[in-house]
Amino acid sequence: MVTVADVCDAMRRWYPEQWAQPWDRVGLVVGDPADRVRRVLYCVDCVPATVEQAIEVGAELIVAHHPLLLRGVSSVATTSYKGRAVHRLIRAGIALYVAHTNADVAGTGAATEPDAAAGVPGVSDALAATLALADLHPLVPAEGAAAGDGRGFGRIGTLPAPVPLAELTRRVAAALPATAWGVRAAGDPARMVRTVAVCGGAGDTFLDAATAAGADAYLTADLRHHPASEHLSEGGPALLDAAHWATEWPWLSRVAAGLTDRLAVEGIVSSVVTDPWTVHAASGTAGAGSAAGGTSSAAADGSGSEEFRS
Repeated sequence: MVTVADVCDAMRRWYPEQWAQPWDRVGLVVGDPADRVRRVLYCVDCVPATVEQAIEVGAELIVAHHPLLLRGVSSVATTSYKGRAVHRLIRAGIALYVAHTNADVAGTGAATEPDAAAGVPGVSDALAATLALADLHPLVPAEGAAAGDGRGFGRIGTLPAPVPLAELTRRVAAALPATAWGVRAAGDPARMVRTVAVCGGAGDTFLDAATAAGADAYLTADLRHHPASEHLSEGGPALLDAAHWATEWPWLSRVAAGLTDRLAVEGIVSSVVTDPWTVHAASGTAGAGSAAGGTSSAAADGSGSEEFRS
């Protein structure tokens, strides 16, 4: 019989909780370690819709990437959506386990057992795999990481062959799940790209690292106007900005496969899109001049990718 504790133990071997950032809150959030687990739902965000899906599919455990309770909590009353989620989970007998920044820094081969992480990548490894990047290494090595263990934030690697930025943007859009945000790129659309840095989730902290690493382009999420503009003005790599949820979603199927192989539990990747944006409309051109680097019609909206609807 597989228990919640067994799943937690496997996750901790791949993504040790001590690897999480000091501000982060990871591990078992809700549930009895002794409870039986036959089916697991994997999601980026534990929100009411994903909790309801877990109930519908008969999951006894949710593995989520983002913490449900990140900041100080003094109440889990049902007057808040997080409180309602906790109550719903407990009443349904569903446990919740979170792997966040400890999964962000993890890399294949960086686990606490020699063979524990075989085929079970960190979040940015999974994102890099969607573009078939080779010769991967961390964009920013984790503090205290041993040489060669692959642990660190982001990844940098090479494409099988150089492609123009516009084509790379289309490939990213096709590889990631569809969102209203889609994928947008900053830089010369004709610029040839071979070396690509990626970081699942919000990655503008690592703009300088992408430049220092010699990347031709950097794929991440949540890029802001001023940091992006200054980065490009300083001659930094081209930028690709996708939805936060979409850049972390590829990890779900990889960790699901790993747990199924290790523990023979059924894994279901949530079909709920928890990206908050639901409508996208292209801006008009009245009164607008050309962008500093020119504009391109290659902006991608996720068409061609597998699309999930909540």
